[in-house]
Amino acid sequence: MRSFAGLVAVTATVLVISACKSPTPPPPAPAFDTARTVKEVMKSMVEPAADTLWNAVGTNVTTTGTQVKAPQSDQDWLNIRREAIVLIEAMNLVTMPERHMAPAGTKSDNPGSELEPEQIEALRNQDRESFTKLAFALQDTALAALKAIDAKDIEALNNAGGDIDMACESCHTKYWYPNKKPG
Repeated sequence: MRSFAGLVAVTATVLVISACKSPTPPPPAPAFDTARTVKEVMKSMVEPAADTLWNAVGTNVTTTGTQVKAPQSDQDWLNIRREAIVLIEAMNLVTMPERHMAPAGTKSDNPGSELEPEQIEALRNQDRESFTKLAFALQDTALAALKAIDAKDIEALNNAGGDIDMACESCHTKYWYPNKKPG
């Protein structure tokens, strides 16, 4: 009986001591590779994905009649869905804190009408919160497109395309060509 009481006392002591130990610190956040720039993500992911969504639906009126363009098969919808997901996830990539706007030494694709990459990066760094909000606004429009795609709702997909365009322009007019006059 004595050994049982001793065993209980030792077990209780071990449990109390282990309960008092400080918790194990969480593992460090993973280091992400941000060597590719916002410009590269835009050119290789955002632009092709947005183009696919914009071109997925449309109406063309000609002298011979009206042609309606829309996904026809499950495979068409799947292909468009993939691009919506690329657009959604690309916004996570462009908002990563260490990602530069363009490769070092890069010049503007449209000098005179858009800022140089280092100017764009300086604007973004001055107000990273606004940049992130604009990126997530584009992500929200792509999520609306994804919802329309999953519902196979052509009208909603068409509307989402317009919203995607407006979200893109909202960011571009703030960071790429803030001095551009309307019209």
